[in-house]
Amino acid sequence: MTDAAATASASPLYAGRRRRNAMAKGLAWAATLFGLGWLVLILGILLYEGIGGLSLSVFTENTPPPGSAGGLLNAIAGSLIITILAIVIGTPIGILAGTYLAEYGRHDKLSTVVRFINDILLSAPSIVVGLFVYEIMVAPMGHFSGYAGAVALAVIVIPVVVRTTEDMLTLVPDTMREAAASIGLPRALMIMRIAYRAARAGIVTGILLAIARISGETAPLLFTALNNQFFSIDMNAPMPSLPVVIFQFALSPYHEWQKLAWTGALLITITVLALSIFARSLTASRKSQ
Repeated sequence: MTDAAATASASPLYAGRRRRNAMAKGLAWAATLFGLGWLVLILGILLYEGIGGLSLSVFTENTPPPGSAGGLLNAIAGSLIITILAIVIGTPIGILAGTYLAEYGRHDKLSTVVRFINDILLSAPSIVVGLFVYEIMVAPMGHFSGYAGAVALAVIVIPVVVRTTEDMLTLVPDTMREAAASIGLPRALMIMRIAYRAARAGIVTGILLAIARISGETAPLLFTALNNQFFSIDMNAPMPSLPVVIFQFALSPYHEWQKLAWTGALLITITVLALSIFARSLTASRKSQ
């Protein structure tokens, strides 16, 4: 067969491949535009409805009674307190568990079981976590509390930090560990002085993503911290939180409450967006090094 004949017989095959490639690319672009369109629509409505309610009173006044104007000071403060305590509880546990999976028991059977359970927790509905903490804390204590809310959010934080810590430590080259062992450095010191430093940006990124994950959780707090219309920093009593206030105010028939709900949703969205951008920038700086 001559070159011209071979080219002529291959042309229909190449044309069919180009058509299939064009169709696949068109479908991919259509799916991308479809998803981005809904995202832009949601953010646009959120900005339109929420930005009009932004004022100094939102940050200086407590949630109002029905039919009155007010702010979200107590809800914002309560969310900050509960979130900080949840991170304080969940982050060390997650980092230590991820360290064990990556450094001590990478190929152990126990590690396989822990990874499987961790994957289940990553995808578990948050309302299930809230019910679990309700049974082990709220029911025995006899009342709702900020402590129970923080524990519920910490349970959500732990699997995120575990997965991120393990992945980041696994990416640290084994040659660095071997170099530390060659000079007689104990494994614990090698992890703290070498592995943690090499994976620091990734671990911090995981913590930020965990904060973004729990900042808008409502269901666990409904069963644990409940809510409080007044400003309160008593963690042994019902605590106000921004997600729960948004949930309650959005369902109310009062225009002032609905307006505050849109404003609170905008504040949470901006916070999550800022944390996500910061986490991305840390990841990008780590890759450029």
